[in-house]
This record gives sequence, structure tokens and C-alpha cells, in this order.
Amino acid sequence: MKLGHIFDRASLAMVALFAAMSIALMPQIAVAQEADTSAGSGAESAGAEAAATDAASPEAGPAAEAASSYTPMAPTEGKGMPTAFEDDALKSMTFQDQYSADGQYALWMHDVILLPVITVISLFVLALLLWVVVRYRKSANPVPSKTTHNTAIEVIWTIVPVIILVIIAVPSISLLARQYETPPENAITIKATGYQWYWTYTYPDNGDFEIVSNMLTEEEAEASGEVFQLAVDNRMVVPAGVPLRIQTTAADVIHAFAVPSLWFKMDAVPGRLNEKLLTIDEPGVYYGQCSELCGAKHAYMPLAVEALPMAEYEAWVRSQPGGTVSSDAVAEAAPEAEATDVDAETSEEAAS
Repeated sequence: MKLGHIFDRASLAMVALFAAMSIALMPQIAVAQEADTSAGSGAESAGAEAAATDAASPEAGPAAEAASSYTPMAPTEGKGMPTAFEDDALKSMTFQDQYSADGQYALWMHDVILLPVITVISLFVLALLLWVVVRYRKSANPVPSKTTHNTAIEVIWTIVPVIILVIIAVPSISLLARQYETPPENAITIKATGYQWYWTYTYPDNGDFEIVSNMLTEEEAEASGEVFQLAVDNRMVVPAGVPLRIQTTAADVIHAFAVPSLWFKMDAVPGRLNEKLLTIDEPGVYYGQCSELCGAKHAYMPLAVEALPMAEYEAWVRSQPGGTVSSDAVAEAAPEAEATDVDAETSEEAAS
């Protein structure tokens, strides 16, 4: 019993000693923390000042020079967007002008082959029906014909449709093959992900940064001079005139990435990555929408593709947090390689 009292008192004494030492050392710890904090903030200030100085320096490099050189492109009326019936009734009922090679080929096929064939067949069938109604009406033919077979007519209505289908099949198969062409290795990859109800665009070849794109309100669209339900706050910016590897997927339900003026449409399926080649002929702003019924706000999920010259596209990439351009890395590596070569030559001369 006495031994237990001794242990209890010893424990209390150790706790009291530890508490006294902690109280004594607290002012010193606080002073040390304040010193570390002030030193860290001083270092951060110095780093910020150095970064600002480097950015202002003429030797700061292309990244600093282009960081604020991007300005969103103003859309061109009638280019990359639908035409209102009030503006041009005929143009509002046909395809938009095309700004990709596949789109121009498809539009040529429609205008030169499909539309004339459809028109001729429709007029021929209408004329044939009218002729039959007039020629073989009851009053003109009180005794009906008992003819059941006509070999010549049967051969004609079998051979002629086959010829028409063959004529249509050749450009159709060519267009299908063009649309499934594999992107080249040097194509710039951009990944579009559909959400309910907005898009995100990821740039794995330029630092893997991500852009979130939402539809502008009617007031915001009007203020920016764009069409409501087509304008977005952050566009999908791409370079014009170079191959693009467009990848699509979705995070929730099936969406569809569709831009009519580029003849581009590809489903965005959850858990699956689809891929397609796209080359935009010239700079511009091209509007599209999700074309797969994806829920209550399906109609409020537009997308806008802004195609820029390569130099302006690289400037835009540099202005994004984490954006990188491969040419910058090559330019930065060149002086280092030259310096290494010079050091090697100097070492060889000293050794000789």
C-alpha cells in the first residue's frame, strides 16, 4: 500500500515537472515561430519581386511576353453559326458553310449528287402518278386492262435503282473513310468531357490543364455580341490549319460533341474514350451544341470552338495556369546545350 502511494506521488511530480518545463519554453518557441514566419514571408516577397522583375525583363522569354496577349476572337456574323429565317430563308433550310475538308466534301456530295438525284426521282414519281390518274381513270377506261406482267418494265425498275445506288455509294464510302481517318502522331490532343450540363476541355499536350465551359446568360451574351444559347464563358481554343485529335467522354450520361460548320459529331459516353481527327481550315469561332438528349437542361449545353493561328494559340496556352508549349522547352534547352558544348571544348583545349 505504501509502495503504491510512492508511485502515485512520483507520477504527480513528473507531470508537474513536465508542465513547468513547457511553460518555461513557450516564449522561446513562439519567438522561433515568429522568426520562421517572417523569414518565410520575406522569402516569398523576394521570390514574387524576382518573378515580377523577370517577367518585366526583356530576357524573360516567350512565356512571359505572351502571358497577357490573348484576346477572345469576335465572332463573324453567319460564320460558324446558324442563319435565321428572317435573314436568309433559303440558307436557313440547308447546311451551314463548312470550314473543314470533310465538311466541304460532304456539302459537295449533298449539293451535287444527293439533292439532284432526290429531286429528279421525286418529280418523276409525281409525274408518273399524275399520268396514271389521268390516263387510267374509270371514265376513260370502262374496260380495265388485264395485263399482269411486263418484262421490259420489270427489268427497268430493277436495273435503274441499282445504278442510282451505285452512283450514291461511291462518294458515300469515300466520306465514311475520310471521317474515320486516324489522327497523325503529331496531332494536338484535346479531350472534351460532358457533364450535366456543361463541358470541360483538357489539354494533355500542353501541360494537362483544364478549361470549364458554361453557357452565358442572355444579358452576358448580348453584352459580348454573341448569340444566346450558343455563347459560353470559356471557349475550346484550338490552332487552325493543323491536325487535332479530339477525344470525347462523359462523367454522368451520354452527351454528344457536335459542331455543324465543321462537320463534326461524336458521342461522349461515360467510361469510354472516343477519338476523331479534325482539321479546321481557317481561324474563326464555330458554335455547336450537345446533340444527345442528356436531361432537363440539354438545350442549355452549348459549345464554342475558337480556332486561332498557331502563334496566337501558343500565346493563349501560356496564359493558362500550368500551360506549356513544347517549342519553349526546345528554345530553353538550346542555350544549355550550347553552354555544355562550349565547356566541353574548353576542357579539351585545357587538357591538350
